[in-house]
Amino acid sequence: MATLVLGPMAVIFAILGTWQVDRAVEKEAIEQLHQSAGTQALEEAIGQESRFARVKVSGFYDQNRHFLLDNQIWQGRAGVFVFTPFYSKGGKSLLVNRGWLPMSLDRKTMPEILTPKSETVLRGMLNTLPVPGRRLGAADKLTQDQWPQLVTYLNIADISESLERPMENWIIQLSKTESDGFAGRDWKPVFMSSKRHRAYAFQWYALVAATITMWIVMGYRKPPENQQ
Repeated sequence: MATLVLGPMAVIFAILGTWQVDRAVEKEAIEQLHQSAGTQALEEAIGQESRFARVKVSGFYDQNRHFLLDNQIWQGRAGVFVFTPFYSKGGKSLLVNRGWLPMSLDRKTMPEILTPKSETVLRGMLNTLPVPGRRLGAADKLTQDQWPQLVTYLNIADISESLERPMENWIIQLSKTESDGFAGRDWKPVFMSSKRHRAYAFQWYALVAATITMWIVMGYRKPPENQQ
């Protein structure tokens, strides 16, 4: 009976531990890529798909049109990340994550987004679009006459259509030293570090060891003698 219960439990714990190890390896590769990334021109970085490349680019912000990525937590507060279209002098159009702003309690009043009018030189890090861990519901329906727009996901095709111009499938995460951004610009390469995954893997493997130990102890334990 113990084998039928503890055996499957040990297998499940081992599978979960191995999955966490695999995730740790993936995260380590991303962390190393983030650490080794250098400085490149924007056009070169996009052409070579150089994720995490540090870029410096001249161009113009879209003053009036912004995408507010909802459900973002910073220091325990709910708010949005502000994504503003940026048009480089080299002809590239892409979104810039300028940081976090709080949202009003009524969820209808949009935050004020101060944006430079003149040509701007910005510094930041090239990255892929944020991908939600789980999609709940359909993508937001974007319009062309209501700005800023509150969105749950960033879909580059829909964004390009709403802006009436093709956008790069990349973003720039604005450096925290830049004055045109907001809070929460301590950008990290991954949501959960490789060390955290390894810690979870250790816990699962510890449960495997504990389960095997229980099986051995129960196997060697003598049954109680029948009493007259």
